[in-house]
Amino acid sequence: MEFSYQGRDASGNKVEGQLQAPSETVALNTLSDRGITVTGLSTAVVEAQSNHAGGIQWRQHVSMDELILFTRQLYALTKAGIPIIRALNGLAESSHNRLLQATLRDVSDSLVSGSELSTAFRRHTALFSPIYVNLIQVGENTGQLDDALLRLVDHLEMERETRKRVKSALRYPTLVIGAISIAMVVINLFVIPAFDNVFAKLGADLPWPTRVLMATSSFFQAYWPYMLAGLIGGIAWLRWYAQTETGGIWWDQKRLRMPLIGSIFERIALGRFSRSFAMMMAAGVPILQCMTVVADSVGNRYIGQAIRGMRSGIERGERLTSTAAATGMFTPLVLQMLAVGEETGAIERLLNEVADFYEQEVDYELKRLADAIEPILLVFLGALVLVLALGVFLPIWDLAGAALGRG
Repeated sequence: MEFSYQGRDASGNKVEGQLQAPSETVALNTLSDRGITVTGLSTAVVEAQSNHAGGIQWRQHVSMDELILFTRQLYALTKAGIPIIRALNGLAESSHNRLLQATLRDVSDSLVSGSELSTAFRRHTALFSPIYVNLIQVGENTGQLDDALLRLVDHLEMERETRKRVKSALRYPTLVIGAISIAMVVINLFVIPAFDNVFAKLGADLPWPTRVLMATSSFFQAYWPYMLAGLIGGIAWLRWYAQTETGGIWWDQKRLRMPLIGSIFERIALGRFSRSFAMMMAAGVPILQCMTVVADSVGNRYIGQAIRGMRSGIERGERLTSTAAATGMFTPLVLQMLAVGEETGAIERLLNEVADFYEQEVDYELKRLADAIEPILLVFLGALVLVLALGVFLPIWDLAGAALGRG
C-alpha cells in the first residue's frame, strides 16, 4: 500500500514523499524511526475521498465554532464512557455541516478498519491541525483522551479569540485605506474632469495646484484600465508567492514590520506560541516535538522559522532561554520569566503567564491603534482637501480678480 506523507525532519526542515507500507500504523512507525514528525499522511483512496470532499468544501467549510462544538461534544461523550466509534457516528448524524459529516464518517470507517484515532484524524489535515492530532495521540497513549479533548477545547477557544484580535487589528486600517482609495478614484475620474471643461474655457494660465490636479486626472483617465489590471495582477502574484516556502517567510516578515499593526501581529504570534507550547508540554509531549508542531501553528512562517532555530539550539544542548534570546523576538521581561520557569521546573506555568502578558499587550495595542490612525487620517484628508480647494478655487479667484481689475 502506497502512502503520501508530509512532515518535518530532525532539523525541522519540511519533507514530503511516498512510502510503501502494509498499514498506516506501520507507515507512521517507519517515518518515526527515520526521525520524521508526520503532519500529513494519505493514500490514493484518501486522496479520492478528499477530492470528493473538496466538491463539498467549495460550498461549505467547517468554521472554528463548529470545530469547537464538535470537540466539546466528543469530550462529553468520551467522558460519559460512550465508545468512540458510536460517538463519532452520532455526531456525524447530528451535524448540519456536510463536510464535517463526511470527515467524521471517514474517521469512523478508519477506526473500524483498525486505525488509531490520531491516525484517522491525521488524514484530514485541512480540518485538524498538527496540535490537534498530536494531543489526540498523547491522550490515546496515556489513556486520558477526555483530558486531551478538554485541553483542545480550551486551545481552540483561545485560538478563536486570537483570530478575533487579528480581524479587529485589520478592520479599521482596511476601512480607512479603502475609503481613501475610493475617494481618490472618484475625484480623479469624475470630479476633476467636470471642472476641466470649465477651466479650458477660461483660456488663461492655470495655477500649479490646478495643473497638478489636471495632470493626475488625465493620467487616471488614460491609464486606469492598465492600473486596474496591474493591481489585480500584483495581488494575484503576491498571493501565489506568499503560498511558497520562501515567499511565505518573506511576506510574514514584512507583515511584522508594517507601521502601526506589525507589532500587533508579532505579539499575537508569540502569544500563540507560548500558549500552545505550554499546553503541549503540560500534556507530556516531548519538547523537540513541541517545537516542531508549534512552529507550524503560530500563524507566522517567519516566527515559525525562528522557533525551528530554537529547536536546533535545544538539540545542541542549549537552554530554552538562551535559544529564545538568540531569536531577538522576546523582551527581557519575557526572557526573565522563561529563565525562572527553567530554574524552578514550572516552565508550563511561566509560559502561560507569558501568553497572558502578550495578550494584554495586544489589547493595549488595539486600543492605541485607533488613537494613532485618527490623526494620520485627519492630516491626510486635510492635505487632500487643501489641494482640491487650491486647485479648483484658485483659477476662479484669479478670474474674479481679473474681472474686478477690468471693472
